Amino acid sequence: MKKYSGEIGLFAIAIIWGSGFIGTKLALDGGLSTIQTITLRFFIASIMLGIIFYKKIKENISKESLIAGALLGIFSFVGFTTQTLGLVYTTVSKNAFITAVNVVIVPFIGFILYKKKLDKIGVMSSFMALVGIAVLSLEADFSINFGDFLTFLCAISFAFHIFLTGEFSKKYNSYVLTVTQFVVAFLLSLIMQIARGETNFNTTSVGFMGALYLGIFSTAIGFLLQTICQSKVDQTRTAIILSTEAVFGTIMSVIIFHEVLTVRMVVGCIIIFASIIVAETKLSFLKKKCVEKSTKNVIESQIE
Repeated sequence: MKKYSGEIGLFAIAIIWGSGFIGTKLALDGGLSTIQTITLRFFIASIMLGIIFYKKIKENISKESLIAGALLGIFSFVGFTTQTLGLVYTTVSKNAFITAVNVVIVPFIGFILYKKKLDKIGVMSSFMALVGIAVLSLEADFSINFGDFLTFLCAISFAFHIFLTGEFSKKYNSYVLTVTQFVVAFLLSLIMQIARGETNFNTTSVGFMGALYLGIFSTAIGFLLQTICQSKVDQTRTAIILSTEAVFGTIMSVIIFHEVLTVRMVVGCIIIFASIIVAETKLSFLKKKCVEKSTKNVIESQIE
């Protein structure tokens, strides 16, 4: 069990993020704008983790870890902002699918920036996950618009965030990285909020409850777990496992909002989970069979 603690933690994050639509719906229905929701979620997460882990942060803080955390904060902000703005111009299903393209981008970032050898099985698994999300999310309309472009920028940002989290989490303290990125993302969100003239919070208690849910669970707990788990799991497998967010989001929408469970949803979920099995096993069971068959053929030929 300990051997797979990183993977188990990432599945937990996917479940948390899959439930994030509940908090978002509450926040928006309660009167908060999208940028106000983003600002509040990062503010709540910054304060919460900053207070709880103040001592550990103080003991492990360094100039390098602050720069690394700030870089993660920039990619978080760009990812969430372009995803949210993209929804203004495109459909929810296309937004979800294009965001998930990050699962394919991640392995190529390592290849381009760090000259890391591409894991063929990992890349194949990434494309499998993307196909599964396409089956799960996409409708008949495949036209491209401005919202799709913004969402693609979101996918790139999240891909860099996943990749760099994997790199930095092995070098720097998880608490410093996480809180620093939250503070930077909060400040950038606040600047955008002020620039858009959305300084008045005309919302209900339901709206703040939604923001609180996003701040505590989807942001503070989710991102902290991600940083810790990525020190144990490589970036490609991380991206594939986190892609199950779409699966858990679908399951919860069926349970909570009584959406009809279709064959397409089931097929999409099966393909995504199959991609994880391929990524984790590296098709070792097939290789084992091939070796056994080859050995058997050699023995039989020698007997003849």
